[in-house]
Amino acid sequence: MTRDREKQLAAEAAAALVEDGMVVGLGTGSTAAFALRKLGERIRGGLKIQGVPSSRWAENMARELGIPLTDFSRTTRIDMTLDGADEVDPGLNLIKGGGGALFREKIVAAASTRLVIFADGSKRVPTLGKFPLPVEVNPFGWQVAARKLGDLGAPVTLRQAGGQPFLSDNQGYILDCAFGAIPDPPELEARIRRITGVMECGLFCGLAHTVLLAEGETVHTLRR
Repeated sequence: MTRDREKQLAAEAAAALVEDGMVVGLGTGSTAAFALRKLGERIRGGLKIQGVPSSRWAENMARELGIPLTDFSRTTRIDMTLDGADEVDPGLNLIKGGGGALFREKIVAAASTRLVIFADGSKRVPTLGKFPLPVEVNPFGWQVAARKLGDLGAPVTLRQAGGQPFLSDNQGYILDCAFGAIPDPPELEARIRRITGVMECGLFCGLAHTVLLAEGETVHTLRR
């Protein structure tokens, strides 16, 4: 059983929760791609939904799959968002942002009645922090934000792409922060968000309603 197969099983189980008439937040990344493909298949079978993409990548993929789209100028409430995660702890706190879309992902998640997260079983951890925590910052004075993040105890790396700083959809930089174990994710999230220049951080605390984790052929359901 490969991790890709587990991702697919979890994502398709999440896509099966979507009901006719819903506004659905569309996640970003390789795991989310499985859910989007399943939604496209269900739409071809008659399902009627509208999607709110969490990135340009998700928007482009949704258009290719024939998923009708809407945006926040037409609705500010989302019935259900389907997305992946880089880590999930027992309290359903998450680290997200490995793909660099954390700012828009968090806006979509916060607008959602239900945030359904899906992943392969390796993403379940006893304590968040093995995966470096992404923090999106304004490019102007990013070095100041990096210093202050370092003062919180993390070695900080500016994410690169093609030899240049990685740019998010919002034209922000991503700082990957190696905090190690994060025993109190909400407290760290609050401290990071108080740093001037920080646009958003990849800690998603108190947002996930349901987490679907595939281990082998079994999909486990965790609820908050």
